[in-house]
Amino acid sequence: MARRLKPGDARYRDRPEDEETLLGTDLDAADNVDRRAEMEDAREADDGQTQQAPPPPPTKGKEKARTIPFRPPEKLASRFPANVVRNQKYNLFTFLPLVLYEQFKFFFNLYFLLVALSQFIPALKIGYLATYTAPLSFVLLVTMGKEAYDDYQRYLRDRESNSAKYLVLDHSSDPLPSSPSSQFPSHPSTRATPSSKLKVGDLVVLEKNQRVPADMVLLRTSDQATGSCFIRTDQLDGETDWKMRIAVGATQALATDSKLLDLEGEIFADAPIKDIHTFFGTVNLHAGRADALTTPLNAENVLWANTVLAAGSAIGFIIYTGAETRAVMNTSHPETKVGLLDLEINSLSKILCAVSLSVSFAEVAMNGFRGAWYIYVFRFLVLFSSIIPISLRVNLDMGKTVYAYQIQSDPEIPGTIVRTSTIPEELGRLEYLLSDKTGTLTQNEMEMKKLHMGTMSYGADSMDEVAHQLSLSFGATTEQALKRAGNTFTGAAVASRGRRDMSTRVRDVILSLALCHNVTPVSNDDGTVTYQAASPDEVAIVKFTGSVGLTLNHRDRTRMDLLTPDGTTLTFNILEIFPFTSESKRMGIVVREAVSGEISFLQKGADTVMAKIVQRNDWLDEECGNMAREGLRTLVVARKKLSEETYETFRRRYDEASIKIEGRSEGMSQVIAEFLEKDMELLGLTGVEDKLQDEVKSTIELLRNAGIKIWMLTGDKIETATCIAISTKLVARNQYIHQVAKLKTHDEARDQLRFLQSKPDCCLVIDGESLQLMLTMFKQEFIEIATKLSAVAACRCSPTQKADVARLIRQHTKKRVCCIGDGGNDVSMIQAADVGIGIVGKEGKQASLAADFSINQFSYLTKLLVWHGRNSYKRSAKLSQFVIHRGLIIAIVQAVFSAIFYFAPIAIYQGWLLVGYATVYTMAPVFSLVLDRDVNEDVALLYPELYRELTKGRSLSFKTFFSWLMISIYQGSAIMIMSLVLFENEFLNIVSISFTSLILNELLMVAVSITRWHSLMIASEVVTFLIYAGSIVFLPTYFDLWFVLSPRFFWKVAVIVAVSSLPLYIVKIVRSRIAPSAYTKLS
Repeated sequence: MARRLKPGDARYRDRPEDEETLLGTDLDAADNVDRRAEMEDAREADDGQTQQAPPPPPTKGKEKARTIPFRPPEKLASRFPANVVRNQKYNLFTFLPLVLYEQFKFFFNLYFLLVALSQFIPALKIGYLATYTAPLSFVLLVTMGKEAYDDYQRYLRDRESNSAKYLVLDHSSDPLPSSPSSQFPSHPSTRATPSSKLKVGDLVVLEKNQRVPADMVLLRTSDQATGSCFIRTDQLDGETDWKMRIAVGATQALATDSKLLDLEGEIFADAPIKDIHTFFGTVNLHAGRADALTTPLNAENVLWANTVLAAGSAIGFIIYTGAETRAVMNTSHPETKVGLLDLEINSLSKILCAVSLSVSFAEVAMNGFRGAWYIYVFRFLVLFSSIIPISLRVNLDMGKTVYAYQIQSDPEIPGTIVRTSTIPEELGRLEYLLSDKTGTLTQNEMEMKKLHMGTMSYGADSMDEVAHQLSLSFGATTEQALKRAGNTFTGAAVASRGRRDMSTRVRDVILSLALCHNVTPVSNDDGTVTYQAASPDEVAIVKFTGSVGLTLNHRDRTRMDLLTPDGTTLTFNILEIFPFTSESKRMGIVVREAVSGEISFLQKGADTVMAKIVQRNDWLDEECGNMAREGLRTLVVARKKLSEETYETFRRRYDEASIKIEGRSEGMSQVIAEFLEKDMELLGLTGVEDKLQDEVKSTIELLRNAGIKIWMLTGDKIETATCIAISTKLVARNQYIHQVAKLKTHDEARDQLRFLQSKPDCCLVIDGESLQLMLTMFKQEFIEIATKLSAVAACRCSPTQKADVARLIRQHTKKRVCCIGDGGNDVSMIQAADVGIGIVGKEGKQASLAADFSINQFSYLTKLLVWHGRNSYKRSAKLSQFVIHRGLIIAIVQAVFSAIFYFAPIAIYQGWLLVGYATVYTMAPVFSLVLDRDVNEDVALLYPELYRELTKGRSLSFKTFFSWLMISIYQGSAIMIMSLVLFENEFLNIVSISFTSLILNELLMVAVSITRWHSLMIASEVVTFLIYAGSIVFLPTYFDLWFVLSPRFFWKVAVIVAVSSLPLYIVKIVRSRIAPSAYTKLS
């Protein structure tokens, strides 16, 4: 959210020209213009104003790369998209067409639209027009009202964002008073500008807790010494830790902010892309002069839109606005997910349409196709339109709302959020569960458990020995070291005290761990210190170094202070940082010790990449495997000492590579590999434990028993994944685990497939490289074999691979797939699944926000699937079939009536009777079926095998549909024929007898269908009956009150209802005795 401003803050006062428009209308008006040509035109027009160097050559194929001068002319700034936040789905012109399209693309609504339109043709008109138009209009109005309300709320949120005021540095404005809270030494002239009016090239002043309104290069911060600031990125990448950003050195060094307005130069920015971790650009100052300066820019120098400045103040130069910002480009609008039940009902509705058409033709055919028979066919189609009940979609949508409320209000799974309320039934039909490991099966709470140094290994219970050796290495006496370690050592430990080489080795590895990271200590208001880092592994290691005596005391952009065991402070100057990326799988740092001037390159990373960088050794691979089997995450630590000459040569070559526009990344990597990442000294190996989530073992075991096949997709190494698979019970006891790793050739892949085919009961553990080979060469064969296995663990998987696996399983098996994860790298997998579940975890809320369902821990899956999923599916299946039955039975009554009365297309029930039948007379009892349940919660959780029955889809199938079709034909025929058998002299009495029998029959059928009664069910039955009885008095057109109150009416209705309902009740009793369902036996 943008910073809320005090009414009296004069710096943010409104200007009349800014109040004209806050919401733009065309975000992409300039998207297809050649940016380079426009910039050249603008630069020529402004030639006398600013001296600029020729722009760098544009990146090949990226016509949107830009060179923006300081103080850009209006013509140039106006060529870029307006900085408008627009999340609305509609505008005044598109609202009606788009909403109507969304509604009428469903077969139900389109069918009823055609029926309603047919009533405007005199030859096809039957009964009252409102009978056919009112239900459809009601459904459309409710839907349109909901869409309009939701879009208006989006409009209000957009307007709030767009109208948020920001201070822009400007020569032309009057100086405004500085904020008392501002940490800048002096503010130049500023003007308050709404976010929507900001343009490329504006210099924007940001203060603490303000939202960054556009993508901007960081020029100055209030931290004069280091030029750094912290931002919160949770709304962009879902990560909760603060990120450090660094101002451009040349602009940070300026004496005052006002000097920015006098700068001569330009900023080159590459074309806008989605990747928030990558940015290429340069700042060119004083081009053509002796003091010309070119500074390379990367992602650390940029503030992305929608991030929040966490502390201090900053000034940024806008480079991307509106649709070109990273935040907007990464805003995906995934397709609306449609549940399998909805697809099945859509198929059944087409069958019902065919039934309606067949009955209409049959009526006309039995009448000998006399006269304008085609007109009669359409009139019969209108008469039988109730066969496809328009209320079905309304009932199902209302039911889904009830299920979502029940899930969110369940006290045993607190914090659960239903973000996609259209697919709760899918939770009851899942057959594959694809899960992330870190943060999903594990807690993402790291603790340093092991340190291995080749000849020595320290476990969690011997870290006091590390503290002792570290104290000795920093000059403490043996007695002082023992006292500081707080322990008494064994004879073997005492014998090692004199081994100074061991102390030195311990010092080297602990010092490297205390320096090689991106952790920043942040002081809280209460005096405590919190460590901020992008990875919990790094925080765990820094906390470990502090626990053994080497504490990170201070860190900024250029310096790091460590507190030693003897209380002295070691100061290191930070010369270079090479951050961790998923591609490099390592991070490095070049530091210079302040006292001695010694330069060291320190690096830590995954064993797969570090093994090629460190000097030859005979223990690394073996120990990495041992730690992985214990379930520990491993990092290899290495060091290389650099001479001053070597470092200067590296620095010069690295700077040259960093200002290239073409091939910058490759050039920088090549220089690092040539000078630094070669023959490094292997210092040690760390093992960090990631604790399992609560009740993970019992949850996975229960889901396996429920027939759900579980796949674990992780970025960890194969040994760690195998260990976690065993400890979480993903692998059953004594089950064979088959590992497939480092496949290179076609023949190796085929051999592995043959083995898996002969061993269908094993658990497959496969690495990302081999998985990619399988998917490239044997996609169908691999998926066919793998989907039959009870468990699969895929390691070293990229986010794209995770999503590809989910899609392949869906396409190949046609089964329901659920994906669950907790981090931003799981979003693509979650969106690719039939059901996506996000866990709110240490990595932030990005997965939770992108998912269909959000939960707080993995163990909540048990209740969500086995109980709520079961109820949602069973209830929706029963409700939909009953609504179809309700429409079919009245259509059968109409068909029998027309057949008996000379095949005349005349409606037996008209006006209020037809409208009331599907609403006040039957709606409440039928809808109360959403409260029914076939088993108790305890039984469902105790016998997860019951879940297997749901995945077969037997609750709503062609078999059950045709059963209800036969029931409807029998009951409709019985009611109409019995009414005619008990015929009275007046036609009016047939209507009253048959309609009353029809209503009572439906109320009884609901009662027969209920498995477990609820108080609201009883209330709905009683109240509905009383409403019907009371309405008879007010409908003299349809009911003769004297006849209705006579004994004849009562006994005739009783006989008809008994004939139509009693046989079905008897059949139900007999079936429950002869062939009871599985849940009945357990109950």
